[in-house]
Amino acid sequence: MNPLVLSILLLSLGLGTTITFMGSHWLLIWMGLEINTMAIIPLMIHQQHPRAVEATTKYFLTQATASALLLFAGTTNAWTTGQWNITDMLSPTSATLITLALALKIGLAPMHFWLPEVLQGLDLTTGLILSTWQKLAPFAILLQLYPLLNPNILMALGVTSIIVGGWSGLNQTQLRKILAYSSIAHLGWMITIIHFAPNLALLNLALYIIMTTSMFLLFNTLNSTKINSISVSATKSPLLSILSLVTLLSLGGLPPLSGFMPKWLILQELTKQDLLIPATIMALATLLSLFFYLRLCYAMTLTISPTPIFFMSSWRAKTTQMNILLTITTSLSILLLPLTPTLLTLST
Repeated sequence: MNPLVLSILLLSLGLGTTITFMGSHWLLIWMGLEINTMAIIPLMIHQQHPRAVEATTKYFLTQATASALLLFAGTTNAWTTGQWNITDMLSPTSATLITLALALKIGLAPMHFWLPEVLQGLDLTTGLILSTWQKLAPFAILLQLYPLLNPNILMALGVTSIIVGGWSGLNQTQLRKILAYSSIAHLGWMITIIHFAPNLALLNLALYIIMTTSMFLLFNTLNSTKINSISVSATKSPLLSILSLVTLLSLGGLPPLSGFMPKWLILQELTKQDLLIPATIMALATLLSLFFYLRLCYAMTLTISPTPIFFMSSWRAKTTQMNILLTITTSLSILLLPLTPTLLTLST
């Protein structure tokens, strides 16, 4: 892609998210989300492959539906209350419509069907943008509106997403689909806790972005898109395969890695709120996600692919900007658990 066009598209992505962050008027927020959607579509379709075209079409239709529903909810709210301000929302109907629109936008179950299919049709770099940056603007809206939204709907969406994200990822062999279902499950954890402790939802979002970025960059460096292609990674690059193993375990939420921190804090907060049944269901459903992460770990590090005698392993990769980012994100994905008190203080 032309560097000038790429720069304009990336700047537009940043602009759309910034407008949504700063806006307090419904039309301004809607405009920011639309700029965001329009900026990523050329990045998705630049491969000019039938799968990419199909993924882009599905993404466009889904996001257009969600944006129309959001605008309709804002208009209904303005009609009921006489206010266009985002925090002046008194109508329960508008609150429910906005919750559903944002759930469709970020891919929460049961409005998640577009996300795995879209992510499967993209390359890993565009998939990384879709899985991380595109979640920021809807979450900014949720963090402004959480006192006004129905906690029962949020809880139902969150628990359903955790169960669906774990259950549907079990029979997948494509890494991008596995990462999509992983994304759905992580978003479920954030939505569940956002009404009770928004600072924990924000902390979870930050750690999710770090760990997902790390995994996408690792798979991009290893040039892997299927489970059977990562089985040769230990031979190709032993160091990267070890890093991938530990990052996957962190995504699964195993202590003493960074991914354990948000799950531990969220379950603790839900217990304090006397929500023992949702907390138990969430903890058990996470075992489903952990199973397919362990399956990836097994394929990556505990199976040895046939290699010729003269094959040389690469212990040291070339130093590029991508590898520097990979080093930073992988380190944060593994080593943040001792800093839990500091991060909690910063997020409060």
